[in-house]
Amino acid sequence: QVQLVESGGGLVQPGGSLRLSCAASGLTFSTYAMSWYRQAPGKERELVAVISTGGSTTYAASVKGRFTISRDNAKNTVYLQMNSLSPEDTAVYYCKARLLRQYWGQGTQVTVSS
Repeated sequence: QVQLVESGGGLVQPGGSLRLSCAASGLTFSTYAMSWYRQAPGKERELVAVISTGGSTTYAASVKGRFTISRDNAKNTVYLQMNSLSPEDTAVYYCKARLLRQYWGQGTQVTVSS
């Protein structure tokens, strides 16, 4: 049974930082491309960042230069380092694993507010 468990969300002030983690189990982690998505209230879910099996990364324009996605295949974990956070980054953040099928985590709430 595949499980993706996100953690690290919370309340942070504008300009602050958070690091999200997504721990995977039940799959051969190193063979999956991993992504972070987010969904703000009343909005569609949007892609934030992707990391390939080889470590190549892609970012949404809105987060480029502020967010960094990384993976640790030994720990079956993907990370999202988020810096210079703004209220517009407030959302539920989800990780996704994709190979032939895709799997989603349950999400972690990030709230940026003073």
